[in-house]
Amino acid sequence: MSKESERIAAEKARLQSMYGENKDLTENPDKEHSAVCHNGVFVPKIDGTVRIFKGIPFAKPPVGERRWKRAEPAPEGQGIHEAYYNAKSPIQTVIDSERSSYYPQSEDCLYLNVWVNDACEDKDKPIMVFIHGGSYGWGGTVDPLYDGLNFVKLHPEVILVTIAYRIGLFGFLDLSYLKGGEAYEDAPNLGILDQIEALRWVQRNGKAFGGDVNNVTVFGESAGGGSVSLLPIIKEAKGLFHRVIAESGSVALTYSKEECKGLTDKLIKAAGTDSVEELMKFSTEKMAELNEGLNESNNFPMRDGKLIPIDPYEPYLNGETKDIDMILGTNANELNYWIGELGGLFFYSAGMPIKYKADTAKFSKEDMDRVKAFMKVAKGNKVARITEFYNEIMFRLPAIKQAEGHSAKGGSVYMYYWKEESKKPLFKACHAVELAYVFNNVDETIYTGEKADPELAAMVSSMWANFAKNGDPSPTDLPWSKYEVGGRKVMAFKAGGTKEASDILKEQRELLFPILNYMVNPGYADMIDELSFGGKANAAFNSVLSCISTLVAERIIK
Repeated sequence: MSKESERIAAEKARLQSMYGENKDLTENPDKEHSAVCHNGVFVPKIDGTVRIFKGIPFAKPPVGERRWKRAEPAPEGQGIHEAYYNAKSPIQTVIDSERSSYYPQSEDCLYLNVWVNDACEDKDKPIMVFIHGGSYGWGGTVDPLYDGLNFVKLHPEVILVTIAYRIGLFGFLDLSYLKGGEAYEDAPNLGILDQIEALRWVQRNGKAFGGDVNNVTVFGESAGGGSVSLLPIIKEAKGLFHRVIAESGSVALTYSKEECKGLTDKLIKAAGTDSVEELMKFSTEKMAELNEGLNESNNFPMRDGKLIPIDPYEPYLNGETKDIDMILGTNANELNYWIGELGGLFFYSAGMPIKYKADTAKFSKEDMDRVKAFMKVAKGNKVARITEFYNEIMFRLPAIKQAEGHSAKGGSVYMYYWKEESKKPLFKACHAVELAYVFNNVDETIYTGEKADPELAAMVSSMWANFAKNGDPSPTDLPWSKYEVGGRKVMAFKAGGTKEASDILKEQRELLFPILNYMVNPGYADMIDELSFGGKANAAFNSVLSCISTLVAERIIK
């Protein structure tokens, strides 16, 4: 067994050993530390001065008749409940890079966790609410990377909350093309509506934990970064939070209604029915099986013109978000993460040119000339330049466009650029590498490869906490300037060398910024189909190619 296989096996055993089920109690064994919420009294586990509440329901279980329906608030209750164990993960396919997928799963997944450090006795602490990533098809709150203990130990003046939401076929599926689909108009964006319901619960109950419900920061990474970028432009979410930190995610991580239809069409074919009534009869196990078969076609939130605007940048540009303080940022080598996700460097190197060709086919001649000019400016071979193209249009430039609009209308916004690299081969400063630093979980090496630099972790987590407290992330010894078009100041994070920089990669920005209006789809289902020989990949052949890709990796992408 390889070291990587051993690591994955150990991680699976670790996650599975964490499982337990919270029980209802007849008496409260710890009244002093319990939280009295609208839906019951919740009893935490204690670690030193930290109270840890896990598995608190914020909504009715979205099961049975509530499948594909908008989340309903958790009902009033006075019962006493353990809050010792994380609730089950949302339904998802088990994959090595998403540790929440190793944990038991259920449709009944709308729960949250809270960490409170009583070493700080303030009665109105800022509340930070984290929304996990996973391409809107994976992830959950049980991932050890998101554990809040080390964060609140370092920052006892802040309360940390992590929330779950429906994903994949259960959270982002357009049923409007099916018989009976008119009764499920919220289905394309249920995951986002789940997040809003969780924030409503925080507003209703945050004070029970000593939190200030008038000072709530939502933060997230990847799909979580996309979510917290969307929440400020959703009318239903107004007033539920006051600050945003979006890591490697933006409003660009969305689909049009036409793009969402692709998953619906494939589901009809795979399920053998075009009736919602029939789908409602399918067991959770059957739906999970369908979800696994359709993973490459997972939807992102739909720009439906109802919940999410058709042009999601417009609210940023017209000042609708200006009252929300923001930190927006991306990593230098976002796309390198997908070398592993796509099965190795061979498949990545073969697949990305396919996606690039398909995405640019709809560009005008003028815009294609811009892309060609960019490809001459970008460094490396063809695959490396395509990688940088997607780093820009999928991540960095959408964040800049949000920041520009927000700043121009008087909103407060800070930007960062993550440069500290992973120790894993080829990953560099990839997608998600900053999370171990943000949560101060320096021993969680799934993306960093080795233990994260503790000084950089202390700095970054302190900046996030500072921002939650007062809207200014700057530590006393390192001023962080707001982002404005005139200076384009960003904080460049690097162990031993974190400092402000101005207008990073200016030429690339100027060349590609005008093409953001194409809203390039972040999906790669068509690319996977082509790489897998019409959807019938030969597993043995693919395994050999993956081995070859490892041997030639350093020669393909520098």
